[in-house]
Amino acid sequence: MDAPRWLTPGEQRTWRALVWSSQVLQESLDRQLQREAGMPHAYYTILVRMSELPGRRCTMTELAQMTQFSASRLSHAMTRLEKRDWITRAKDRRDPRTTIATLTDTGFETLRVAAPSHVEHVRSIIFDRFDDEEQKQLRTLCEKLLDTFADLEDRRWPFPEQEDLGGGADDVLGGDGRALSGLPLAEPFFGVTEAPVTGDR
Repeated sequence: MDAPRWLTPGEQRTWRALVWSSQVLQESLDRQLQREAGMPHAYYTILVRMSELPGRRCTMTELAQMTQFSASRLSHAMTRLEKRDWITRAKDRRDPRTTIATLTDTGFETLRVAAPSHVEHVRSIIFDRFDDEEQKQLRTLCEKLLDTFADLEDRRWPFPEQEDLGGGADDVLGGDGRALSGLPLAEPFFGVTEAPVTGDR
């Protein structure tokens, strides 16, 4: 057996910085959304993804693919969202084996109200701290990592071919060019431009 390829001191520092920053980022997004909108980042992600769909509806299978949530995690989240009247679920009349999820007007309005403060938070902790060149470098590195996961684990990034995203968010905020989500603009795990958002407990 080949000897383990242990990390060098420099690699170890890079690795720990990456893991720790990822964890702290998610915790920061969760805290802001819980405080301002009463929902965790995961629920916010679901609402954003559904707001960008035609008719604000899709099958549960499609939603799981878009959010990369496991079936059990998504089912638990949707039960909570359904109790708040933010989404509804119903069997497809053409295929009873398929469940259709729909974002309600109440859920859409919750997202619209939450967006401004969330995006402001995302801007303050990420985009205000990097110049344009640094942002491009960060995006390039993240996309390279995502390509690796796509190859090794078939975990596909929903927006690989788009330079600018936010059409769905524009619709959510009234078409004034401001995106709804607070995930890195390209949100589905992400989405941000010039407006803020929040979420569920």
